[in-house]
Amino acid sequence: MAESPITILQRQRALLQTEYAYEKAEFQRLTEATGIERKVERGVAWYPLTIGRSYHNSLDQFVVEVSKYGENSKAAVKGESASDAVRKGLSQSEDLQEPTLFEPGKPVCFFSQDASGDRYGTGGMLHYYKFVAQVSYVENDRMVIALPSPAALEQLRDAYRLGVQLYLDEQTYRLMFEALDDVITAKTGRLADLREIFHSTLPCGKFTFDAVRFPWLNTSQQAAVNEVLWAKDVAVVHGPPGTGKTTTLVEAIYETLRRENQVLVCAQSNMAVDWISEKLVDRGVSVLRIGNPTRVTDKMLSFTYERRFESHPSYTELWAVRKAIRDIYASKSGSSESRHQKIARLKDRATDLEYTINQALFNDAKVIACTLAGSANRLLTGMKFGSLFIDEAAQALEAACWIAIRKAHRVIFAGDHRQLPPTIKSPEALHGGLDKTLMEYIVENKPHAVSLLTVQYRMCDTIMQFPNQEFYEGKLQSAPEVKYRGILDWDTAVEWVDSGDLHTALQCIKPGERMQSSQVTTPLPTRERQGGGSSWFNTSEAELTLATLQRYFEKIGKERLLEENVDVGIISPYKAQIALLRRMVRRDSYWKPFRRLITINTVDGFQGQERDVIVISLVRSNDEGNIGFLRDLRRMNVAITRARMKLIIIGDRSTLCRMPFYRRLAEYIDETY
Repeated sequence: MAESPITILQRQRALLQTEYAYEKAEFQRLTEATGIERKVERGVAWYPLTIGRSYHNSLDQFVVEVSKYGENSKAAVKGESASDAVRKGLSQSEDLQEPTLFEPGKPVCFFSQDASGDRYGTGGMLHYYKFVAQVSYVENDRMVIALPSPAALEQLRDAYRLGVQLYLDEQTYRLMFEALDDVITAKTGRLADLREIFHSTLPCGKFTFDAVRFPWLNTSQQAAVNEVLWAKDVAVVHGPPGTGKTTTLVEAIYETLRRENQVLVCAQSNMAVDWISEKLVDRGVSVLRIGNPTRVTDKMLSFTYERRFESHPSYTELWAVRKAIRDIYASKSGSSESRHQKIARLKDRATDLEYTINQALFNDAKVIACTLAGSANRLLTGMKFGSLFIDEAAQALEAACWIAIRKAHRVIFAGDHRQLPPTIKSPEALHGGLDKTLMEYIVENKPHAVSLLTVQYRMCDTIMQFPNQEFYEGKLQSAPEVKYRGILDWDTAVEWVDSGDLHTALQCIKPGERMQSSQVTTPLPTRERQGGGSSWFNTSEAELTLATLQRYFEKIGKERLLEENVDVGIISPYKAQIALLRRMVRRDSYWKPFRRLITINTVDGFQGQERDVIVISLVRSNDEGNIGFLRDLRRMNVAITRARMKLIIIGDRSTLCRMPFYRRLAEYIDETY
């Protein structure tokens, strides 16, 4: 007997509670047991900080600017002055610190170290301030943080050595729990209807008007847009890599707006929301972006709520009224009763002005865009939408989706459940199925609501065919313009360099071709080593990875690489290997002309991106055949499908090919030669 929708949601809530408890314990451990230098290296803390100017932003939030200490923050943490670092030739661009995990909207907490500590961040007691702040803006070594009050800044100014670290995002958990509770307890109404439709075999409704033609879209894209328009309850746009999911979704939104006055567009991450928002603006759609964009460009700012708010003609008066209120609070002149009366009148005026501005902004916008959690923003209180579009839905927890679904009559999911799933930190919650998304449930229960995009415009056919057979039942086809393209004549589009084969390694690394900084001796079959936390690295394979890429570069030629901007992505599933590869590239003069063309990141970091050349370092090499989370084949699907014209896989065949998937991959590559 099939489970009831309420039972499924109750289990999801219990698993979410497990994840929350795990993440809370991990945060406690990070706070108490992890040293400052390690926090900085992991990108979860900035230390030491310099406090800059403070002011009230356009939303009347009190914010303060902070910056990393000196010209080289890592040197500062280690007790080395910035000038010493520069004399040693260590510019900031060569700092191997992991990219910061600070993003707009994320909660943070401040800490200080007492005078007994040294400049390494060790030896002294850390004192955490009791208030929680929020990142408003971050770029390079500067960050703007919204504080709860000006009094909080006075506490920070008294700190001996000040730092800031990410704080547990309890607000998002609270919103997810509230949303699940609302869905579980709903007796009647649209929310109860959608719960039953999504989690059962109940049929979903469809309109029956004639199909609309879109000559600029391919056949599968046209079909997907029409399925969205016909859907009364739910539709899914399944977009494998390179198939134009965003193009299709934008067209579906544009066409929906011919029938509805306004729609809500959400995604799990700020970056995904910003991306779809940019494409909608390019299509001529009026977008109001609620929340903090992660990439603060002029184009992005022009349609954020904050920028449009302060651009409204009434904002100048509102700013003056708010300033007058602050001045009266700071002033001691006049009687208390008189001041209270003035403040009350000014607050009433400020409220009227805010209402006027908000009405104008929301009336002008055709699309309200925000993250799933951002849909609970106070600005959207009480608002309802005929259609909700959730992009990258296969990466969103079900509970997060319900936050936004409460505001909608029907829901359109877009994404690819064959790529990266939501990030789950608790092994118990992961094993229990917390990573199974609402989109996956609907794909299972409502296959007729799913539209698969079948023509891909990214990869040459040789790269595409393996993931096509493994993940998409052979239904994809390459567009004619990309089917046979390549970088070199008579090149092999896909190759596997066996890092466990001494002979193969010797063929790839020859005297005169080796990187200057590596000075690699005769390479031995690789063996991985465990770095910090659960991450792994493999020095021999890293050397082989760069040697293989260097050899390919020499085949192409330096002039052509630079003139045609042939871009390269080096991917590894392990952060420790990423840090090692970045260090090797930065220290070797051979790569200096090409550094702007090379991106080195994890699989998650490459989601949604593509490069002319992709090199994948798989790291794992052992006699037991242990490959860890390389068993998550969706990650390999993402890694492989980032490549346009050339894919090079570096890995120990004897270890990896014990798993059938990697054995089939190796056999496929052998057949392409």
